[in-house]
Amino acid sequence: MDEIYGFIENIVYAEEERGFTVARLKEPKKRDLTCIVGYMPSVQPGESIRCKGTWKVHREYGQQFEVQSFELQAPSDLLGIQKYLESGMIKGIGPVYAERIVKCFGMKTLDVIDQAPDRLHEVPGIGAKRVDKIKGCWSDQKAIRSVMVFLRGHGVSPSYAQKIFKHYGDKSVEVVRDNPYRLAKEIHGIGFKSADAIAQGLGIALDANTRIDAGIEYVLWELSNEGHVCYPRAELIPEVEAILGVPKERIEERIRVLVERQDLIEKGETVWVRPLYLTEIGSAREMARLLQGTCRLRAVQLDKALEWVQKQLAIELAPEQAHAVMLGVKEKVLIVTGGPGTGKSTITKAILTITEKLTSRILLAAPTGRAAKRMTEITGKKAFTIHSLLEMDFKAGKFKRNRDNPLECDLLIVDEASMIDTQLMHHLLKAVPTDARLICIGDIDQLPSVGPGNVLKDIIRSERVPVTLLKKIFRQAAGSLIVTNAHRINAGEFPDLRYSPQGDFQFLEAETPEEILPIIVDLVSHKLPKSHRFHRFDDIQVLSPMKRGLIGSENLNLVLQEKLNPSPTPLMRMGRRFHIGDKVMQIRNNYEKEVYNGDVGKILEIDLSEQSLKVGFDGKIVPYEFLEMDELVLAYAVSIHKYQGSECPCVIIPIHTSHFKMLFRNLLYTGLTRGKKRVVFVGTKKALAMAVRNQEVLKRHTGLTEALQEVLSPMR
Repeated sequence: MDEIYGFIENIVYAEEERGFTVARLKEPKKRDLTCIVGYMPSVQPGESIRCKGTWKVHREYGQQFEVQSFELQAPSDLLGIQKYLESGMIKGIGPVYAERIVKCFGMKTLDVIDQAPDRLHEVPGIGAKRVDKIKGCWSDQKAIRSVMVFLRGHGVSPSYAQKIFKHYGDKSVEVVRDNPYRLAKEIHGIGFKSADAIAQGLGIALDANTRIDAGIEYVLWELSNEGHVCYPRAELIPEVEAILGVPKERIEERIRVLVERQDLIEKGETVWVRPLYLTEIGSAREMARLLQGTCRLRAVQLDKALEWVQKQLAIELAPEQAHAVMLGVKEKVLIVTGGPGTGKSTITKAILTITEKLTSRILLAAPTGRAAKRMTEITGKKAFTIHSLLEMDFKAGKFKRNRDNPLECDLLIVDEASMIDTQLMHHLLKAVPTDARLICIGDIDQLPSVGPGNVLKDIIRSERVPVTLLKKIFRQAAGSLIVTNAHRINAGEFPDLRYSPQGDFQFLEAETPEEILPIIVDLVSHKLPKSHRFHRFDDIQVLSPMKRGLIGSENLNLVLQEKLNPSPTPLMRMGRRFHIGDKVMQIRNNYEKEVYNGDVGKILEIDLSEQSLKVGFDGKIVPYEFLEMDELVLAYAVSIHKYQGSECPCVIIPIHTSHFKMLFRNLLYTGLTRGKKRVVFVGTKKALAMAVRNQEVLKRHTGLTEALQEVLSPMR
């Protein structure tokens, strides 16, 4: 086995899950860089590394050093020291200051920072604040290193070691030794498997109660990521058995104990984790409170109000629209649902116009920033995201608006309500005043929420809340192939693929993923910007049914990033490659930053010395530390599920039989209705037909319908 040593010049490729990495190594006294490949999780540019392995010749990429084992070491030459400091490992030192510090202290640089950091004042341009920042960061790095030594011995990557240290501080090792399963619950990005590997290393028995309890809760929370609020006990046990490898009798025994402790709730043959059960039963009770309360808005003469509003807006309402408007100014709670082109916006404006004559206390809201922005454009009245409406209290870690501090409104209209998950709906209902009117508008044929639940459908299914269903497509929308094809797909009919240069829908046939990929790249980078003047970043969105594969969102992002926004100096973090100017998406709710799952933005700045970057989201600039970058992914291509509630002038969707696991009618319908001016499908007619035929939407296990039926009497 050979051994080589040097510092990492740059990362060519890094796979987050397994840590497989391709990097360029600068060896001392060698002019050319060495390509090293192997499992080296979270190594960073600038780090010095000693590798053991073998030399191989790759037929496409040439000579490579295949790493079998490695250890990170302090850099041993001036260039290595400078690269280490440049890498952004220490806040306050970037490329400029790294060069000055090394010039000042030479080979003693790291000793000076470690043992006599006040000498940094000798470096031109470094002031007291920067020295304090460097001292603090170096001290943290030393503490993190001791945590890393412990955690790396149990297979935890350095990036997660840093997150663990940030969360638990000096108690990190103590917490991990005491109960490693806490990591899966409390540290974003660390799953049960990683926590379990640490637990095994610490000698926790496979059939230990703590392990089985953690495994049961982990499986239920994982199932909630697939949309399930609860799960049948008979189906839950095999899922847990597969994860833990322990007899089902032990799992059944621990479920009984967890139910007795009320960590889990069991009703009939169904099991909930306690927090999700409380949100469902809580939503049902809050809905009952609203329906049974008296509305403070005075009643209006419906016929006269309808006649007046049509004159005011210069429109003629169809019978079903008129009925929806009448219910919207009469009922205490109302659900309005219908597909594109059925007049939901017209109804919203009419209800709003009538109600504005009765009160000024009207609030409009939507689940995402984009949906709220669109609602503002349609109505001419400011709409808020639900999160901003509810006002987060960061110290308490909960919303300020609730039953004790309700929203100040007489009418609340919520758009894109099909996107609201169980937990957010509970928080929203708690904050609606008892004497206010609530109207929820949405399309139940779209994909359900990203989070757990199927709230809008469950409320309608309960038959306890007034509902108006819109079916008729109106004249303006009838000329759009996007709208007509959406309704054809929804009805189980094959879409109209005829091409018209003036049309808004196009199907480009390509048989294989290898043929589809270059067509998409050409559409985004060249054809559509030239033919339709679409901006490559702002006006075009690629939506893929799946993450994996050649035409999955992950690979599409890498290819489109390289084509649209290449960079010789990428930032590599947690297996991801980021450039200034990249289109990115936030993938979890961050109340402190006021950015939420599905928000799309652009990287404006990367600061290596401060270990931070700035992302612009719809005019708002949001700072991130490098440690928080697992909340961001590239967004040149995103999943259809993640993009629901958003719209883009032009949408491109690859459609191929390799996506068969995700080819559902409502997925295709949702993707198609995200495009405002143009939608392009690229792929095969066979895959289109599969999706249109496949009505078997992945069933979500929920309990909201039954909870509503328990607390509310049937409507008369």
